[in-house]
Amino acid sequence: MDIKIDLLLDHLEEEMMNAEEAMQRDFAAVRTGKASPALVENLNIDYYGTPTRLKELAGITVPEPRLLVIQPWDPSCIALIEKAINASNIGITPVNDGRVLRLPMPELSEERRNTLVRQVKLRSEDAKIGIRNIRREGNEIAKKSQKKSEITEDDLKDMLKEIQDLTDRYIKRIDDIFAAKEHDLLSV
Repeated sequence: MDIKIDLLLDHLEEEMMNAEEAMQRDFAAVRTGKASPALVENLNIDYYGTPTRLKELAGITVPEPRLLVIQPWDPSCIALIEKAINASNIGITPVNDGRVLRLPMPELSEERRNTLVRQVKLRSEDAKIGIRNIRREGNEIAKKSQKKSEITEDDLKDMLKEIQDLTDRYIKRIDDIFAAKEHDLLSV
């Protein structure tokens, strides 16, 4: 990767931010007992041979805290949507009345809550590994710049400290996001 040394920190922060946002998107799809369109909006539906995301085929609303309503714009695809929801692993059976699909959110059992917490924990660990890999990449770029005499040894030392501070800040943010999601999952 060819990055100018003066833009290195900005590049690394952008990469870390992307890793954090990807984790948050994944967390949004984990059910907490409350209805959320993020739970189903990215499901792929085989719409006339073309994989299409559900949010492009239907309106998804939350009329009650524990109910999702999916209203397809093309009523002929309601069976396809129902099939995709049943095939996904969200653990909710849709109720089809011919015009809309209703997804009632059942109470999560304690066992299911603990399983979801473990999944979320693994995803947060993956995000932290990604952040550390970004740090390693940044440290290598900084060290190569010092070897090429683009920066001094003191600049290298300062750069490595700034990269570590940035890494620590993002790791803490990931831990905080995980703690909030864990609280959400475990609160009844």
